[in-house]
Amino acid sequence: MVSHPAQAAGPAIRITKIYYNSPGSPDSGSQRSLNGEYVQIKNVSREKVALDDWTLHDKTKGYGHTYTFTGFTLKPGKTVTVRTGRGKDTAGTLYWGRGGEGTYSYVWNQTSDTAYLRDETGKLQDSCSYNSRYRSFKSC
Repeated sequence: MVSHPAQAAGPAIRITKIYYNSPGSPDSGSQRSLNGEYVQIKNVSREKVALDDWTLHDKTKGYGHTYTFTGFTLKPGKTVTVRTGRGKDTAGTLYWGRGGEGTYSYVWNQTSDTAYLRDETGKLQDSCSYNSRYRSFKSC
C-alpha cells in the first residue's frame, strides 16, 4: 500500500475580494468614494475564529495602511467586508476609519498592490495581489 502525503490545508481565513478602484475615484481628495474601496475576508472553516489583533495591510504598511481587528469573531462560512472609510461596525462590515479633512486616505493603489492578512502572532495567513488598471476589483 502506497501512502501519499496529505495536502496542506489552506488558511481558514481567506481574502476573497479586493475592490481597489472605488466608483468615482480618484475624487481629487473629496473622499466621497472612500467606502467603495474594501477587502472581503471569509472564514472557510467550520469553527468561529477570533480575529483579535489580526492585521490587514498593503505593501506600504506605513502611513496608516494597517488595519487591526479588535474584538471581532468571524463565524464559520461568513464573510466580513473591511471598508477603508468611516462608519458603524456591524457583524458583516468593519470600517478602517480612514478619512478626514485634508488627508489622503485611500489604501489600495489603483494599478497594483497586495493585501496581506496576518494573525495575532504576525504569521501570514493569506495574501492577494492584483496588477491591472483596467478592472476595479480582484477576486482572490
